[in-house]
Amino acid sequence: MTSFAFIDLFAGIGGFRIALEELGGECRFSSEWDKYSRRTYEAWFGDVPFGDIWELQPEQIPAHDILAGGFPCQPFSLAGVSKKNSLGRSHGFRDAAQGTLFFKLATIIEAKRPKVVFLENVKNLLSHDKGKTWTVIRDTLEELGYWVFAEIVDAAGWVPQHRERIYIVGFDREVFPQPPEFRFPKPGESRPVLGRILDPAPAPKYTLSPLLWQYLQDYAAKHKAKGNGFGFGIADPNGIARTLSARYYKDGSEILISQGDALPPRRLTPRECARLMGFPRWCEDKIVV
Repeated sequence: MTSFAFIDLFAGIGGFRIALEELGGECRFSSEWDKYSRRTYEAWFGDVPFGDIWELQPEQIPAHDILAGGFPCQPFSLAGVSKKNSLGRSHGFRDAAQGTLFFKLATIIEAKRPKVVFLENVKNLLSHDKGKTWTVIRDTLEELGYWVFAEIVDAAGWVPQHRERIYIVGFDREVFPQPPEFRFPKPGESRPVLGRILDPAPAPKYTLSPLLWQYLQDYAAKHKAKGNGFGFGIADPNGIARTLSARYYKDGSEILISQGDALPPRRLTPRECARLMGFPRWCEDKIVV
């Protein structure tokens, strides 16, 4: 028997869905526009998410108890803001393509009245535009009739990766007349380490070429001489990794694994990346690359 129903908006490859299904939830609707994420989502769950959320009408969404969504973070992230500033483009709610998607989300919440709203975004959401962005988001949810709880949580308490995100949980005041005694989870004393998720014999194709390895070393040395901190990062197997970025397999070199002096370091494999993000092992056999 299903204990609750939920929808999965801005679904990515299904992180919210996996967690909520493990708690007994039934996913009744999903939405994701990125074609590669949609391919993985279909391979993992057998569902093809709805595409462009701008074209989604509330009446197309079935009734649900929990609305989950990691609405686009690029307009609010430090990297996203920096990039948009350099291009002379707007960011935050002034970014017509992504920033205002929160208001699309708000119209869905208003129309469907989920008992619980469960959202995620980057840490910088709190400080973006001197705190004005977060004030608008919080006030909007409160005006819609929700008790709002928010906290920055570092995933390093559960996976071997430093990844700080803000989680926002709202409870419908019509269902919860008094503020619920809600607390965000705290990590236990035992912390995971990177070495536990590494493959013992990864394929040679993940090893950096000598030319690329030399370039990364020269690049880091150049910036170090200028007093900057840019450059590659060799991860400590007995510690945690930096945040895995979306550009990792393009130009990202923030998480490299040492292979001793005989070989250049290597990148993480797709399976290791999945483990680093906390995806269960059954996902690994269905990774779409």
